[in-house]
Amino acid sequence: MKKLVALEKQVAGLKDYEERAIAADEVLIKVKYAAPKPGTEVVDFRGISPFIDDEFSTEWNMFMPREAGSPRGIEFGDLPLGNMVVGEIAEIGSQVTEYQVGDIVCTYGFIRETVIAKGVDNYKLRKMPSYDKWKNAVCYDPAQFAMGGTRVANVRAGDVVAVFGLGAIGLIAVQIAVKAGAKVIALDPIEERRALAEKFGAFQTIDPIKEDAGLKMKELTNKLGVDSVIETSGAASALQASLRGIAYGGIISYVAFAKPFPAGLNFGREAHFNNAQIIFARASSEPNPEYPRWDRKRIEDTCWELLMNDYLDCSEIVAPIVPLSESAEAFMQYVDREPHLSVKMGVEI
Repeated sequence: MKKLVALEKQVAGLKDYEERAIAADEVLIKVKYAAPKPGTEVVDFRGISPFIDDEFSTEWNMFMPREAGSPRGIEFGDLPLGNMVVGEIAEIGSQVTEYQVGDIVCTYGFIRETVIAKGVDNYKLRKMPSYDKWKNAVCYDPAQFAMGGTRVANVRAGDVVAVFGLGAIGLIAVQIAVKAGAKVIALDPIEERRALAEKFGAFQTIDPIKEDAGLKMKELTNKLGVDSVIETSGAASALQASLRGIAYGGIISYVAFAKPFPAGLNFGREAHFNNAQIIFARASSEPNPEYPRWDRKRIEDTCWELLMNDYLDCSEIVAPIVPLSESAEAFMQYVDREPHLSVKMGVEI
């Protein structure tokens, strides 16, 4: 059987593997569809993740150097790639009672022909009636971060909301904000992504490379500025434009897993005068900002329901779809080298 891995920095490849026997509380899934997590995975794939030489200490809540002689946080050669899988349960352990052989399920998993998942007390192993909504299912992960970022931004009916970065998270955030009654400005340099945002209800789209995005946001709001920004791109220029275009006291919900900023980000300009609130949004961190009413499970349950009842539409977000045999080259092209050609790549196995 084959699995997709990073053989070395920025080099993907397929490797053979043999699946292990499942434990009593596990299930074996024969994977039919899968997808990577482009925004976060590319940081690992390019070898620039902070987890390589440091580790995040939950005791200190900060990155700390790894102990001398310990393995690096990311080791190439057999580094698995991929984030979500949809497939059919082929085998169940003796303790598993909630699932049967033949059930179609979605869960977290790497891009490979089989995935083993816990089959007892695992709400992240989601049943599906058929494969019809597999594209929505593999957006289960980005939908959570879109929802978390939208909630942190305190989006309400009548607000004007700017969404920077129209990848899967950004395009889902556009849908959530529009359906909440907000007027959405969507910003991305890629024309095809802006067209999708318009289809999802954005009243205005902006190419932030060709236009002064901050000024345009003020022009579209009669000089007031937008009530909130959902920033998913991680670009320093997007944060600078957000600070220019935000209304006084507005919220910037910073969803992106940012890379190190280059010189040029200046908090001594509009940021100093607009009294902006920058809140870092990470739906998977506990406790949730709205705990105990909201936690990650509630966010995941809500997102799954919205994806399965078509409140959220990811049918055009997942593209292109490539066979597993072509997934290594496709990953290098669509996730790393030319991400403008894709929003979220899908893999058929």
